[in-house]
Amino acid sequence: VRDVATDRSGGSRGDGEAHRRWKEKILKILAEIQAPLSLLMLRLCNWALLKLLNRLFLSVQLHRGQLEMVLRAAETPGVPLVFLSTHKSQLDGLLLSFLLFSQGLGVPRVTVGEQVCSPLLRALLGRLGGIFLPSRMEQTLSDRDEGLPGAVLATYVEEVLRSRQPLLIFLEEPPVALCLSTPAREWLALVYRAVRDGAVPDVLLVPVGIAYDVVP
Repeated sequence: VRDVATDRSGGSRGDGEAHRRWKEKILKILAEIQAPLSLLMLRLCNWALLKLLNRLFLSVQLHRGQLEMVLRAAETPGVPLVFLSTHKSQLDGLLLSFLLFSQGLGVPRVTVGEQVCSPLLRALLGRLGGIFLPSRMEQTLSDRDEGLPGAVLATYVEEVLRSRQPLLIFLEEPPVALCLSTPAREWLALVYRAVRDGAVPDVLLVPVGIAYDVVP
């Protein structure tokens, strides 16, 4: 991030005013990517989700054998977990976050794709662990010169992995199935770059998913 800011400011490192402006830009981009987790919102959401599940589904079944494998993987020292999931319903993010949190795996950071979100919904999802591509990158994902937003996002992903926060990446965008989405490619590239550049020694890629008898 420092290198990109220095290049854009003509190589000047000592200009206090320029430093303040770049700091404001970086904080603005970071606020687009994520928001601080709210334990109160998480507890309220878990309570509301239990009520919703009882109304929507006859039962929710969890494969104990597969769960034990995930729990064993989480015990690997110094290696963060990256969950890769299909995306059949807009409920997937809430359901998977609830299941992982309830099993003691922490609150995952969940990638939110290109769905149109109102500012209020975006703020709520951010408080529950949702993370977003910066708006400028969403518009120009085909442009590899990502500039400051790309640098801030790459640094953020590195810090998430270093701190061993679980990261949940959805590979598809409903209703399109069996097709790797453009945002998923970007998130996967960021994880690969973090390992390649030595930010983390390795990551564990864990496939997860939810199957529905009838997709809600």
